[in-house]
Amino acid sequence: MNTTQSLQHTRWEQIDDEQCRQASGVLEFIGRRWSGAILLAITRGANRFSEILASVAGLSDRLLVVRLKELEAAGLVARTVIPTTPVMVRYELTEFGSEMMTAIEPLARIGQRWGVGPTDS
Repeated sequence: MNTTQSLQHTRWEQIDDEQCRQASGVLEFIGRRWSGAILLAITRGANRFSEILASVAGLSDRLLVVRLKELEAAGLVARTVIPTTPVMVRYELTEFGSEMMTAIEPLARIGQRWGVGPTDS
């Protein structure tokens, strides 16, 4: 085992089973189809339903409604209704959502570096 592998192995030994379960839960939630893409669209400035929908190719409006509700319930996205005519709804990342996107950024870099990404299967 080289030095880098040894250091990584030692760090993971300090993480208990509960922390592993929590990390797995976060990864599974964010890894749900479309969740990451929706968060990325909001991070990039799409804050209205139609903007988010246009930013995520292949996403249906029905599934966007479902995912936005899930992301809001999880505390990652805040929904604000602006009482105009017609009513305007805006979505933005919460502090938790922003922190989550900051944590995901290194994963995106690894995917880019190693050519890992979604498959069509």
